[in-house]
Amino acid sequence: MASAGAQGERKPLLGQEEAPERPATSLFEGRKAACVAILLVEILERIAFFGIVSNLVLYLNSSNFNWGGSQASRAALLFIGASYLLSPIGGWLADTYLGRYWTITFSFLLYLVSACLLPVTASQDGRLSLCGEMPAYTVQPSCQRGSTECKQQLPSQYCAPFMYSGLLLLALGISSVRTNLTPFGADQVTDRGREATRRFFNWFYWSINIGAVISLLVVAFIQQDVDFFIGYVIPAVCLALALLIFLLAAPTFVTKPATGSQVSTLIQLAFQSSCCGQAFRKMTNKDRASNPQTEVDGPRHHPGGPSDEDVSNLQAMVKILPVLLTLIPYWMVYFQMQSTYYLQGLHLFIPNIFQNRDLNISTLSATTDSGYTFPDAWLLLANVVVLVILVPLKDRIIDPFLVRRKLLPSALKRMALGMLFGLASIIAAGVLETSRLSYVNNNQTITQRIGKDDYIAAVLPIWWQIPQYLLIGVSEIFASIPGLEFAYSEAPKSMQGAIMGFFFFISGVGSLLGSGLLTLLSVPTNGWMNCPEDYGNINNCRMDFYFFLLAVIQAVTCLLFAWIAIRYDRQQRSTSCFLCIGCEGN
Repeated sequence: MASAGAQGERKPLLGQEEAPERPATSLFEGRKAACVAILLVEILERIAFFGIVSNLVLYLNSSNFNWGGSQASRAALLFIGASYLLSPIGGWLADTYLGRYWTITFSFLLYLVSACLLPVTASQDGRLSLCGEMPAYTVQPSCQRGSTECKQQLPSQYCAPFMYSGLLLLALGISSVRTNLTPFGADQVTDRGREATRRFFNWFYWSINIGAVISLLVVAFIQQDVDFFIGYVIPAVCLALALLIFLLAAPTFVTKPATGSQVSTLIQLAFQSSCCGQAFRKMTNKDRASNPQTEVDGPRHHPGGPSDEDVSNLQAMVKILPVLLTLIPYWMVYFQMQSTYYLQGLHLFIPNIFQNRDLNISTLSATTDSGYTFPDAWLLLANVVVLVILVPLKDRIIDPFLVRRKLLPSALKRMALGMLFGLASIIAAGVLETSRLSYVNNNQTITQRIGKDDYIAAVLPIWWQIPQYLLIGVSEIFASIPGLEFAYSEAPKSMQGAIMGFFFFISGVGSLLGSGLLTLLSVPTNGWMNCPEDYGNINNCRMDFYFFLLAVIQAVTCLLFAWIAIRYDRQQRSTSCFLCIGCEGN
């Protein structure tokens, strides 16, 4: 596959013909083929991921499975959370045993096989062979608004064991690919300096959003309005193409062997440094003092003890982890885009597409007999498009301009700016929700049909949500991309895979904490999100209070992050000064 380098590292066989004395005309000279291949693989993988997740609730809630809305939503949340929470497994596997190249290859195989289960279950014969006959279920009338009792029973979860097992395997494959493909791409240019690494992460994130655009525009629409079988075959085909490209591009890659993960060693060191570890050490010393024979017979120092490198890595991790942990509230805000922002959009006026339709605003009524309703999920494109446009602009014009004038802020400062944009997004959502509720309370509403359900919506157009989606998109550029760069660049080399996995892990933690907070606010007694008389609508809930609570949490975290970032920069500067003084002394 490639020629062997020092300590088992493999350099690319292709693209290395230039003379060593000739200066490179580009940071990516000789590595363009590898980088393009990885970016293309990422685009195809993101098409598959968004194609799987964007309509998963609708798929499980449809006549294919007849799961209840809450059951389908819970399955989707568990799947998305698992696809992030399992990320450290893939990073540890790459660092310890397989290396990134083979971990990505085997993860893609698992990803592809488990993704093929969805089109199989989308066909009636496939469901019958895997799950058996669907139990009979009598359709019940919906609960009426204002009724005092609602005794609807949710249908049993047909094919639940098979679907949950398949989704768990799929989440494991997704998380492992996500964890390792990012640092593997950075490995191709890491010897070209931090500027090359920064630019690669910009283009990598751009590729993620190109895949999202294609998937939302094409795959999600086919699933909703054409056929789920075709809609789920497309992600499987994309994964097969991604794996093929990855294997064919192997001669161009820089691959590094597994160097062993120091996670267990660092955990042991952290325990020894803690109060419990010190107490345990004192007890051990007492036992040795009371029994001198063990001191004579046994060795004083264990050969497998921590080295200076282990201690140095632990010190680096102690500095990195607080920075990453303070991103959790940002992810709580970010994932509202795929949950409460979406729910809010269902209760704003949504126009129809692909037909001529008469709308009488004066009577506050709409006719939706035919045509396709504008997909609420398409508002995610506002977030995606701003990334697709701004990332190349930032990479080609803005950042070089700032670099030439030595004004480019550090990764931590850019992350702080991203948090502020996220704060602005959630505040905009809260202000819009307060305005929407005022329309509802003044009876300025319409009844609109989305799918097979009716929603009582304010006459405010859904386009008022665009600012909050744009702001969350800008926040990604300044929080998520520099966050990836920070996690990769600052982590000890033997733990880069594990740290990248932890970066994605905390994303899942933020998602689950946001859902947990929403559940807590849905308690029957005085819960802001408890409005049982609506039975699915949110017109008697106070979701604006939920948004503003998230804004307060994010604002406090911004202050905490600023303090941690300043402290981290001071530690880095003091370390650099110490090294410089040491070099001068030599």
